[in-house]
Amino acid sequence: MSSQSIERKVNDLTRRMQEAAEAEDFELAARLRNEIEELKEPSVRKPPPGQMGLGTHVPVAAPPKGWKRPKKPDPMTTNVKRGR
Repeated sequence: MSSQSIERKVNDLTRRMQEAAEAEDFELAARLRNEIEELKEPSVRKPPPGQMGLGTHVPVAAPPKGWKRPKKPDPMTTNVKRGR
């Protein structure tokens, strides 16, 4: 969707949400509010409903180009106090 069509849809949903709240149909207003949030800020990491599990369906962000994993510290020399 283009940004203009998203903006029109958000404005329409906002108007409908306000009308539903004035009519005290709070369930519809909450659903419309959630739909507006999804249109405004689509989330890449949000798994589909019912597939939370261990997070296997959640895409993982790739590290920046050129990034290298830091060296692991030597377990024989870390946290060792020098002799007195």
